[in-house]
Amino acid sequence: MQRELIEFLIRAKRNTYAGKGKESIASRPNSHDYVYEENDLKYIDTYLGSAYFSGEEAVWRNDIPLWAMNYSGRVIGNNFSGDFLKAALYHASENMPYRGPEYFEDGEYTYTCKVNGDMEWYQGYEEIKYLGQKIYECYFHGGIVE
Repeated sequence: MQRELIEFLIRAKRNTYAGKGKESIASRPNSHDYVYEENDLKYIDTYLGSAYFSGEEAVWRNDIPLWAMNYSGRVIGNNFSGDFLKAALYHASENMPYRGPEYFEDGEYTYTCKVNGDMEWYQGYEEIKYLGQKIYECYFHGGIVE
């Protein structure tokens, strides 16, 4: 089941925010929501804010929650690129499906991500640097829901 969950999660991310997918109807005032469904699995990513933000991603099977992750981050410097963040998140891998890869680079931007734990229980931190200067950071944590 864990492999199926990871593969679905990566497809869901690539078809929503990271893949520049279309936002769904807001579930709360001024929230940004993305929904992806395949058969009996459903993924929802919802967040509040922009330069300072908090959100949650979750997966359900037949409307029963299986996995969830909370995240909170902020833009702390000039030259932040939402497109670069989306590109990094698009490259999530099966061994690190939480946010983006351990390292991603494009032009003057670098993205790094560190995670402690596994899909059942984990905490992590990601950051973006522009020309070596940190301009974005985000903390996240989550795991299996029973």
